[in-house]
Amino acid sequence: MTLLTADEVQQLALQVLAASFGISLLAGVLIHRGHFCTMGAISDWVVMRDATRLRQWALAVAVSMSGFGLMAWLGWISPLNTIYASSQLAWLSALLGGTLFGVGMVLASGCGSKSLVRLAAGNLKSLVVLLAMAISSLAAMRGLTAVWRVHGLDTVAIDLPHGPFAGQWLSAHSGFELRSGLGISAALVSLVLVLWVLKDRRFHTAFNWVTGAGLGLLVVALWWVSGVMGFVTEHPDTLEPVFLTTHSGRMEALSFTAPVGYWLDAFLYYSDGSKRLTLGMVTVLGVLGGSCLSAVQQGSFRWEGFTDRADLVRHLVGGALMGTGGVLAMGCTFGQGLSGLSTLSLGSMLSVLGIFAGTWAALHWQMRQD
Repeated sequence: MTLLTADEVQQLALQVLAASFGISLLAGVLIHRGHFCTMGAISDWVVMRDATRLRQWALAVAVSMSGFGLMAWLGWISPLNTIYASSQLAWLSALLGGTLFGVGMVLASGCGSKSLVRLAAGNLKSLVVLLAMAISSLAAMRGLTAVWRVHGLDTVAIDLPHGPFAGQWLSAHSGFELRSGLGISAALVSLVLVLWVLKDRRFHTAFNWVTGAGLGLLVVALWWVSGVMGFVTEHPDTLEPVFLTTHSGRMEALSFTAPVGYWLDAFLYYSDGSKRLTLGMVTVLGVLGGSCLSAVQQGSFRWEGFTDRADLVRHLVGGALMGTGGVLAMGCTFGQGLSGLSTLSLGSMLSVLGIFAGTWAALHWQMRQD
């Protein structure tokens, strides 16, 4: 294999960022036009027993999971190169973080991705939510709450003898090679989700299928950009393999909690010379841009603000809970709900369980207040 020069690596990094921006631009359009929202999906089910948007979400997970599993089976990528690969499961952080995030997104009227979409359509409440989320996420990554997290919650963990992914466990107990285990487990779980989606005939509209399957395919596309297009086997400076433009140095897909925090960090401390544009930061811009274009074209762009002080407090608290919870859980409804679940990470499953539990509890509390 021909080794790349430093200039060629820099050019490839720009191409990765451009491709990531394009993918997230489409994601912004789909989220806005399809009204795709995890909190909204759970709310529809809890309040009205309508599972339409929940089926959209399940379809997106199934498509992203099957796509990731296929690429893993072909040997193009491996979940072992993602941020979800850890020999220990910090189960308390995952569950508590997910729960805090779920409660927060109910108070904030939507998760991080939904806040980006609403801000792009002129909702200034979402700007407050995103600022609170950015501050609290940075604190949980590097500040006072980070110390509590690292020396407290994250120490409550269990060893995973067969690895952090369901495909590894299938391989260990069945005798399949790892690639086959990853592919088969993804196919089986995806099939179950698709069968549940197909169960309701009312779901079968082009609107629902394009929204759910489209977002799932975009997550797969970003995995390919990050893990295949952006992978350099030997960086000319370090002589080590590298995934270009990712903040973690590993493969990454759509996730918004930490990248929103990185934007605030870059805005405040850009002059220290260590800041660089990453894949996650570019996807934030892409979702904002796509949503704004969609809202303007649709004619739904309009400025909105807070109606009273209580509304402001709810959104501030919600944003802070999402920032802290998203870092504890290592992702948001996209970072763990789509990107994480697509790898069949056991930690992602726990985090999503916490998100659903927190959302359910907050919705019931909210209904009792009304």
